Amino acid sequence: MAASLLRFKSSFIRNCLPLNSSTYSTVSSSSSSPLKRIGTHNGTFHCDEALGCFMIRLTSNFNAAQIIRTRDLQVLDTLDAVLDVGGVYDPTTNRFDHHQKGFNEMLGDGFVTKLSSAGLVYKHYGVEIIAKTVQMDEGHPDVHRLFLAVYKNFIEAVDAIDNGINQYEIDQPPRYVNNTTLSSRISRLNLNWYDDNQSPEKEDQAFQHAMVLAGSEFMDCIRFHAKSWLPARLVVIESLAARKNIDSSGEIMLLTRSCPWKLHIFDLEVEMKIDPVLKYVIYQDDRNNRWRVQAVAVSPDKFESRKPLPSHWRGLTDEHLSDVAEIPGCVFVHASGFIGGNKTYEGALAMAQASLFA
Repeated sequence: MAASLLRFKSSFIRNCLPLNSSTYSTVSSSSSSPLKRIGTHNGTFHCDEALGCFMIRLTSNFNAAQIIRTRDLQVLDTLDAVLDVGGVYDPTTNRFDHHQKGFNEMLGDGFVTKLSSAGLVYKHYGVEIIAKTVQMDEGHPDVHRLFLAVYKNFIEAVDAIDNGINQYEIDQPPRYVNNTTLSSRISRLNLNWYDDNQSPEKEDQAFQHAMVLAGSEFMDCIRFHAKSWLPARLVVIESLAARKNIDSSGEIMLLTRSCPWKLHIFDLEVEMKIDPVLKYVIYQDDRNNRWRVQAVAVSPDKFESRKPLPSHWRGLTDEHLSDVAEIPGCVFVHASGFIGGNKTYEGALAMAQASLFA
């Protein structure tokens, strides 16, 4: 996957035609079927149209299409697809703007964030893109599962930021500034105000770089979810199903294989109707073969645990901790109580069981 991504990025830069509006009539005549042409606005660019242009060029219908950057409506009307400009949303004609009055399109499937041009392209072409990337049939349930996961963990933030939607519904200012988002990094690729060269050609080169940056991270997101997230989901399902074999309470889970389990616990508890909810996960630390017992957080975006390890254990280590807990082999308990360690599986299980009733 990584090698194919590098080859794609190289071919993207090599094959990308000039992007300024003066070349909109230049179409390759060496092929029996001329290249399709995709329009987006010129001037300052944003993450949504850079990502949208990248994504739509991954489709069979717009493979390696030429990008035309202009706000000239007469030019845009002649193009095969238009993103983030033109004031029209019509998927039947591949018009994907979101700035017009009354626009409030959402992905569906429980998502309520207003879509940007990237979200619109993803809504209509995301399944095709993911199916081709992971080499599965578009109707495969895992393709739909990946489609939703990539939207939730990548595309939705682009939509929200471009539409000015706050991440939290509070009036208080944020505690810190975060300018490391993809949208922030794309914004910094625009021409600097002090650059002497402000030509359309220079601007279009910067937009090409923005497309590559947005697209490479989009492909990385698909790769992660296909190669790591989806297989981990199966591990967590199996571990949850066997949890009462570990402890009759059903509140302690043994993770049978090290994987990113926290990405799945909350969704699977709902899907599998887990009641009572999980309190602790036991797993082996592959780095030193010792065992960990970790308290499950109250929600995916919170550090607070549902039931932290006992307060009188926290901050203690080794023999002192073992004496206080009356459990042999203890190694540590974090000061916040969210995680602890033991030399053996039996010891980690005993720590979890004792914590349930502490």
